[in-house]
Amino acid sequence: MTASAAASETSTVTNHRCVNALTVDVEDWFHANALAQAAPRDRWAGLDSRVVTNTRRLLELFGQRGVTGTFFVLGWVADREPALIREIADAGHEIACHGYSHKLVFNQTPQEFREETQRAKTLIEQITGRAVEGYRASTYSITKRSLWALDILCELGFAYDSSIFPIHHDQYGIPDAQPEPHQLTAPGGAHIVEFPLGFARFGGMRLPVSGGGYFRLLPYWLTRAGLRQINRKRQRPFAFYLHPWEIDPGQPRMKVSALSTFRHYTNLNDCQNRLKRLMADFSFAPMRKVLADLALLPATAPANPQA
Repeated sequence: MTASAAASETSTVTNHRCVNALTVDVEDWFHANALAQAAPRDRWAGLDSRVVTNTRRLLELFGQRGVTGTFFVLGWVADREPALIREIADAGHEIACHGYSHKLVFNQTPQEFREETQRAKTLIEQITGRAVEGYRASTYSITKRSLWALDILCELGFAYDSSIFPIHHDQYGIPDAQPEPHQLTAPGGAHIVEFPLGFARFGGMRLPVSGGGYFRLLPYWLTRAGLRQINRKRQRPFAFYLHPWEIDPGQPRMKVSALSTFRHYTNLNDCQNRLKRLMADFSFAPMRKVLADLALLPATAPANPQA
């Protein structure tokens, strides 16, 4: 089943300013899927948490540049560090949802996904006093086998999603998905705005340049060239993402496979400097604002349903 058959998509607005969405997935180093075998969930509570220090470092970097973005908060973190979530919101950033447990969506039942996503959304809204409109799945795990999750997101009141990656990857991706921000009709007929992660085309190949591990693994000049291609040649904004632990070269080292070690630990010591260059080279705003500028969302956010 193709993505177009499972989810009918409408054309996006392309006449816009190239202000891009800067996003952070607020999770700790041991939440990363690459470390899952060495750091199972039943050990998380006893591991050295570094999410507060690392997130505050990002807030300082963003504040120095006068940049605001969208923080997709993991419910597990919000439960333990509510003051950090309020601090992010008070700094002018949008707060969105990254689920609760960081489980891959396609490994959950629909009922499990609904319950834990509702738990995270309600918790974050109670902490911030603001409505949560955006969602991002752990490890971009809304794929062709879990498109049913989009209908549940609509049921729970989310206005937009940023979980689909139009690339080939061994763990995620919908290669034939529409690459630009657009309104999407989910399999059950509900409507939600999708802001996919971006890629550049080099020699007929799709190269992910949206951040995360790709930002650390690829040379900066190549990332910049790819992102400029999206802005200038394809005339649309991109969504960039990273995690707080990616600017923390001092984090503990876990014994995992060579591939997982490569993905998780490569160039942690250089990521912060690359991020500074990125913010100097491109314009950024929260994801909701970018989508509103594209006329895909209303200009004004709704009131907090928890109020």
